[in-house]
Amino acid sequence: MAENEPMEYTTEHERILQEIESTDTACVGPTLRSIYDDQPNAHKRFMEKLDARIRNHDREIEKMCNFHHQGFVDAIKELLKVRADAEKLMVQVTDTNRRLQDAGRDVTAQTEEVIRCRVHQRNMATTVEKLQLCIPVLEMYSKLKEQLESKRHYAALKTMEQLEKVYIPRVSQYRFCQIMAENLPRLREDIKEISMSDLKDFLESIRKHSDKVGETAMRQAQQHRTFNSAVAKQANMEHYTKPVYSLNGRTPAHNSLMIDDGIGDDEDADEEVLTAQDLVDFSPVYRCLHIYTVLGDRETFESYYRKQRKKQARLVLQPQANMHETVEGYRRYFNQIVGFFVVEDHILHATQGLVTRAFTDELWNMALSKIIAVLRTHSSYCDDPDLVLELKNLIVIFADTLQGYGFLVSRLFDLLFEVRDQYNETLLKKWSLVFREIFDLDNYSPIPVETEEEYKQVVSRFPFHDAEIEKQGFPKKLPMSQSVPQIYSQVKEFIYASLKFSESLHRSSTEIDDMLRKSTNLLLTRTLSSCLQNLIKKPHIGLTELVQIIINTTHLEQACRYLEEFITNITNVSPETVHTTRLYGLSTFKDARHAAEGEIYTKLNQKIDEFIQLADYEWSMAESDGRASGYLMDLINFLRSTFQVFTHLPGKVAQTACMSACKHLSTSLMQMLLDTELKQISMGAIQQFNLDVIQCELFASSEPVPGFQGDTLQLAFIDLRQLLDLFMVWDWSTYLADYGQPSSKYLRVNPATALALLEKMKDTSKKNNIFSQFRKNDRDKQKLIETVVKQLRSLVNGMSS
Repeated sequence: MAENEPMEYTTEHERILQEIESTDTACVGPTLRSIYDDQPNAHKRFMEKLDARIRNHDREIEKMCNFHHQGFVDAIKELLKVRADAEKLMVQVTDTNRRLQDAGRDVTAQTEEVIRCRVHQRNMATTVEKLQLCIPVLEMYSKLKEQLESKRHYAALKTMEQLEKVYIPRVSQYRFCQIMAENLPRLREDIKEISMSDLKDFLESIRKHSDKVGETAMRQAQQHRTFNSAVAKQANMEHYTKPVYSLNGRTPAHNSLMIDDGIGDDEDADEEVLTAQDLVDFSPVYRCLHIYTVLGDRETFESYYRKQRKKQARLVLQPQANMHETVEGYRRYFNQIVGFFVVEDHILHATQGLVTRAFTDELWNMALSKIIAVLRTHSSYCDDPDLVLELKNLIVIFADTLQGYGFLVSRLFDLLFEVRDQYNETLLKKWSLVFREIFDLDNYSPIPVETEEEYKQVVSRFPFHDAEIEKQGFPKKLPMSQSVPQIYSQVKEFIYASLKFSESLHRSSTEIDDMLRKSTNLLLTRTLSSCLQNLIKKPHIGLTELVQIIINTTHLEQACRYLEEFITNITNVSPETVHTTRLYGLSTFKDARHAAEGEIYTKLNQKIDEFIQLADYEWSMAESDGRASGYLMDLINFLRSTFQVFTHLPGKVAQTACMSACKHLSTSLMQMLLDTELKQISMGAIQQFNLDVIQCELFASSEPVPGFQGDTLQLAFIDLRQLLDLFMVWDWSTYLADYGQPSSKYLRVNPATALALLEKMKDTSKKNNIFSQFRKNDRDKQKLIETVVKQLRSLVNGMSS
């Protein structure tokens, strides 16, 4: 068959058989499938080829077995021989194994125990190792709890930081550590709340202690000023520096000298110098600041602190409603403000950036504006100069204290100039009452001096020098009254009181001199002048008192130069200085004297009017009494006595008063004749009136006041004299002929005046001489009167036209 088959099939079947022999049985499938894919009946030929191959292999195996058969037989024989030995060995091995198992059973038990112990030991070692990692965490957490309980919050925050960054990360896989880590933020918030609560307590505390802090600071400032003054006087230390006070914790060396030297009698000088830390516990602020800094929330803390301090500043700056009533009210107000800024200054220097200089300056500027407004308002209510002076001293100490801490206080010293004006106003009111009391108690009579001691006592109080009076023996009288030395002394007291306000204002002598002179001018030109004017206008002040007032003002005017010397001696400023203010006392006393002179003229005229009102003429009398009227003689006697008192007055004043009185008397008499209510007047009444005018002329010619030239005083009655002469002589022809001529005998007689009086006489002639028309002389006289009346009317009409 093989020979009949084509060569190609034979080769292909060989290839497939080799592939089957050499390939794993799992991969035979594709090979076998290729057989069935060939031509039909191909698999039969392949099976035949396969059988042939199997037979071929069987022959080879048989050949091999035949070749090795003897060896196999020999091996079987040898194996049979070994079989007996193997069974014996098996017995021995089994026995040995049994004995070994029996012997190893205890070892196995012990080994298992050792293994368990070693497992326990390893577990313990692991546990110890883990505990060694956990124990520091637990210790730190316990330490944290203790720190929180003892309120060591800053240390607690540091412990928390170590726990978070160092300890907890080592054992973070444990649950208790996770719980700890979760609790730490809450603890931080608790610390923030506690520290903030402590800060609030601190802020409340410093509100309560500000008064004490400020009081201590101001007391030390005052002691330091006293110390400076004492040292300057004792050692002439002109180079002594400005004070820096100890409450800020920066006490200079010379502050301790204040205590050691014991200058002054103040008991406080022996006390230990207190600092801000002695009076206020600042630890809450430090702790809170550190805590918020560690927590990274410093800005929040700074903002809260500054906001709260601003609120407290506004509260501190609110004064009590009745603060102006007592100096203690002002002192408490200043103490609180000083205490506030002393604390802020300490915070500024003890902490880094919690408050800044800009913040404190802003607070101070706000406070300064409020303080100035408050002081302006409340000082305006004060009417006690002593209280205003104490307020000024408090303001000076207040300003010096805060200036020692670096705050600008120039506006406070500017305010003191306004307070000075208020002080001067209160002084002026007080001295107004003093002057009024002096004037009310004065007797307005010359000062009697019985002995030389009394004279020296008066002269020591008032600069009086008069050579003639000094030559006189005792007892004698000084021309001024008791009020003059009292007024002079009180003006000097006013200058002293005004000077007290100028102390410690850091002003030059020239400025102080100017202030003293201006305030003294106000006292003289306003207060004293007003008191004098009111005194002069008082109804109970008579002519004698007015004369004495004129004399007093004359002496006070002369004493003004001594007041200027007094101020110069106080301030050591030469009066020749360009800007030196002069005292205006001269004009004050001149005005008062002129007012008194005018009041003398007025009262003198009023007295004359009172006498004139007593006149009781019988205007229809036929003939005169032959003597002057009683009221007129009384009036002349009064004028004589009054003008005798005027001898102490300056000549012109007495002459003016005398001339004014005579003119007023002449005018009053003329008005009496021309009174419209007086309808009729007889020739007898004219004669009686003429007698009274003659007495007036005699009085004028008697020179009641020396100094008049010729008949100057008599000219006051010239109008009356010419009018009466005209009617007495009945010289109408001359009057009418010479009317309007400068040389006329009746030049001073006005036609209207003559007409009015003549008509009154005409009516009387008609009434009293009903039957006179039957007498020729009377008829002629009546015709003459009517003719004169017509002519006078024509003159009057001519004047009016």
